Amino acid sequence: DLTRWPYQRARLLLAQGRWLRRRRQITESRGPLRAARDAFDALGCAAWADQARRELRASGESSRRRDPSLRDALTAQELQIAHLAAESLSNREIGEKLFVSPRTVSTHLYRIYPKLGISARSELAAALSETA
Repeated sequence: DLTRWPYQRARLLLAQGRWLRRRRQITESRGPLRAARDAFDALGCAAWADQARRELRASGESSRRRDPSLRDALTAQELQIAHLAAESLSNREIGEKLFVSPRTVSTHLYRIYPKLGISARSELAAALSETA
C-alpha cells in the first residue's frame, strides 16, 4: 500500500504513465499521468509536476499549470511582513522588527495586496488564513 508514501507513489505513477505512452497505449497512460501530476502538485514538487504535464501534453492532453499557493506567490520577506501587518503592527513597528524603513514595508504591502486578491490591510488576516 503506497498511500503512506505519496512521493514514491507519484513517482511510480509517472513512470507507469511514461511506460504506457511509449508503448503507444496513449489513452491508458493518461490516468496515471493525471494522478502523478495531481500528487506532485499537492506535495509542492513543481519540477516533477511539470514532467507529468509534459508527458500529458505528449499524450495529446492539455494540462493547466496549477494555481500558485501562498508560498509561491509571496517572497519570504513579503510573507513575514504580511503576517506582522495582519497582527495590527504599524509600518513603523514592522520596519523596526525587520530592520527596514517604513517606506519599504509600505512598498511590500503594495505588492502583497494584489497577489492575495485584497485591497485593504484589514483583509490581510482573512486572506492569510484562507491560503494557509
